Amino acid sequence: MTTNLTLISTVYKIEPVIVCATRFSPSRIILLTEEGAPEEKTRSEKLIEDTFGSVLKVEKRFTSLYDTVQVARDVAAIIEEENAKGQRVMVNVSGGRKPQAFGALFGAYARKEMVDKVVYVTEEDQFVVEFPLLGFGISDTKRLVLEQLEKGETSVSNIAKNLGISKGMAYGHLRELKSLGYVVEDNGFKITGAGRIAII
Repeated sequence: MTTNLTLISTVYKIEPVIVCATRFSPSRIILLTEEGAPEEKTRSEKLIEDTFGSVLKVEKRFTSLYDTVQVARDVAAIIEEENAKGQRVMVNVSGGRKPQAFGALFGAYARKEMVDKVVYVTEEDQFVVEFPLLGFGISDTKRLVLEQLEKGETSVSNIAKNLGISKGMAYGHLRELKSLGYVVEDNGFKITGAGRIAII
């Protein structure tokens, strides 16, 4: 029985994807891959396409291998696309390099309201571990402050002016964002990788 469920999956070996496909019965599988993937990974991708391609849609999406922020952006965009098609979404972070898997996890967190579950399949016994769906816990104003930093603004005064808030309020938001690890202070305020992920 197929459902309107899309499985977005990192991949290296075939087993975790097979476990998720047989246990959760997706109607679509989207495999995250990268240019120049190792032979074992491309072999696994082909086996997945050959195994499931006649009964459900299997698609490869290219993303970064080591740029966690880019992977998170790409996965968040895929989740939005699938959600717009009426698909439920689950994310499997079992395979591939850790930065790619973490990026997929962070992308799922960035769109947690559109994700049913995030799972990891253990190598030893193919046990499915379900991760909690966490969020980044920032207000709309803090998001706007981070977006200003992402655009290159570093001055508290300019951020306050651009957002129509007081300098004290802007500084207070920046202090809180710094305590969360989303901002660093170095000749002005600068957004961190975590901050970039938080505003996806």
